[in-house]
Amino acid sequence: MFQILEKVLKRKTDVNDNTLKKIVSYFKIIHTKRNQILLTSEEVCQNYYFINKGCIRLFTISKDGNDNSRFFAFEENFATALPSFIDQKPAEEYLQTIQNSELLVISRTDFYHLVNTLPEFAKLYTEILENGFIMAQKRIYGFQGFDAKEKVKWIIKHQPKLLLNVSNKMVASYLGISASTLSRVKSKL
Repeated sequence: MFQILEKVLKRKTDVNDNTLKKIVSYFKIIHTKRNQILLTSEEVCQNYYFINKGCIRLFTISKDGNDNSRFFAFEENFATALPSFIDQKPAEEYLQTIQNSELLVISRTDFYHLVNTLPEFAKLYTEILENGFIMAQKRIYGFQGFDAKEKVKWIIKHQPKLLLNVSNKMVASYLGISASTLSRVKSKL
């Protein structure tokens, strides 16, 4: 159950087997149902997740009740409500599995213990933060001035798993377009 995490850790860090076992020992496995909420907007985030199988979505709900998807994480990736995880204030967003998922979870206390005691884990955390920042910047700058077709093409190029594994409604909210517009654009590509 921890083989995928071990593979990712070995690929992303220069970690020996003893350190790898130590890191993995802090994670617990959980199984979730489709659309299970892991964190509500009023809660303070206490966990970091690694996705073995499935997908996690980070989203907000507008005053008119519409979901606004902000981030998706698939297999072999980490996910959390990072601002809340770091500053320990209410999340103001939701964390949800959108498929039946198998997740490895580590508490905030254990996560920061590893960051502070194992340089290999600190390096991994830095890489997670940097890659997340880069993808967010690409999305922001990529979407500026894009019409719906250009946004969908951007998703196909940079995040192809979205169109294959996520509902049109969720992808549309991520792109800032309607689900019907997304369907129409997809049919023409």
